[in-house]
Amino acid sequence: SRELHCDFRNTDLTSTGGYDAIILYLNDGRRTCKEVEDFMKARASIEEKYAKDLLGLSKKVCGHNEMNTLKKSLDMFKLQTEHVSLSHLQLAHGMREEAKKVEEFREKQKEMRKKLEQQMDALHKQKTSQFKKTMDTKKTYEQKCRDKEEADQNVNRNANTNNTKQIEKVELYQQNVTTLGKVHDDWLKEHIKACEMFEKQAMERINFLRNTVWTHLNQLSQQCVSSDELYEEVRKSLEQCDVQEDIEHFINLRRTGDKPPAAVVYENFYSGQKSPAGPPPSRLPPPVTRRGPLPDPTNHSRGMFYSLTVSGVLLAL
Repeated sequence: SRELHCDFRNTDLTSTGGYDAIILYLNDGRRTCKEVEDFMKARASIEEKYAKDLLGLSKKVCGHNEMNTLKKSLDMFKLQTEHVSLSHLQLAHGMREEAKKVEEFREKQKEMRKKLEQQMDALHKQKTSQFKKTMDTKKTYEQKCRDKEEADQNVNRNANTNNTKQIEKVELYQQNVTTLGKVHDDWLKEHIKACEMFEKQAMERINFLRNTVWTHLNQLSQQCVSSDELYEEVRKSLEQCDVQEDIEHFINLRRTGDKPPAAVVYENFYSGQKSPAGPPPSRLPPPVTRRGPLPDPTNHSRGMFYSLTVSGVLLAL
């Protein structure tokens, strides 16, 4: 694989362009960690609010006056809604734990980089300072060389006058060049080590964030599965809901009798005789217009409410 220190070099001895580009990349990576962390915390807050709203909904009245099998189904419906709310609360807790791991990972990498960056900054300053010192002595050395050439050309001056100082400047310049070479070598060794560590951190960060998002999605998928399992309990209860049984249960519980009232007949006040009983007028309610077809559980259940009539008028449920 390609190495960072090979692709981020500079021809300028004092330039930190390559190093700065790497540090900027690492800072952007740390910012990405913080963004993922904040994203997961925000999603956890959404799940917590949703869980709270669901829990409140599960406490509301729903089918309080219903009876028998449908009441059992509606009670199961509310119960599983409560369980779903608790599962979303658990999901939010799991998300916050994952967000905490991202925070800890980010801070750990930050601390590991801090010491190394401080060391590299010190070496950068040392190298820049030594380079400046070397260039200054070079400038002095070159000036002395020019002065000597002028002296050699001037027959009225002693050419050997400045030989001692000239030698000192040469030695100082050579010494600074040697020192600069050593400082640069030290910097290069540490630069390579730093780049290797930075590359390792970058690889760990990318892998860590990839796995974190993957885990996050697994949590969401598992929540869908868990919710469906809870909803399945409601569906099973609804399968046991028997329309015929519920109607019969209501009739047996609330029936008022199976005999209709006798027909009212005309009685002649003067003769004391009752007029012959004729067929009673129809007391059936007018037909009701409904939207769409109504379910007809069984054909033989028609007329079951006849036993609930009072004065021949059908009671409405």
